[in-house]
Amino acid sequence: MSVDFSFDGRPLTAQPGQTVGAALLAEGIRSWRTTRFSGRPRGLFCGIGVCFDCLVTVNGEPNVRACLAVVAEGDVVRTQVGDGRGGERGGEGND
Repeated sequence: MSVDFSFDGRPLTAQPGQTVGAALLAEGIRSWRTTRFSGRPRGLFCGIGVCFDCLVTVNGEPNVRACLAVVAEGDVVRTQVGDGRGGERGGEGND
């Protein structure tokens, strides 16, 4: 059995209990955030919730760590830009 979700409008599937980050990597997606000031691509770095490189927006909630969030049926995951609230700057992360 798989879990259906979407990433930037693209339908994807995950294994039950899989994190958003693991599911994206399994689909060949390695980057889903850009840095605050220079726009460099980011994805999983530490994989244990210590850094903020893997931030995504899930179901409209910004700043979700993809390495910790377990995919749920119907989740809408989006690339996070800046602080995830429509601004180009701000939020967590290293640059």
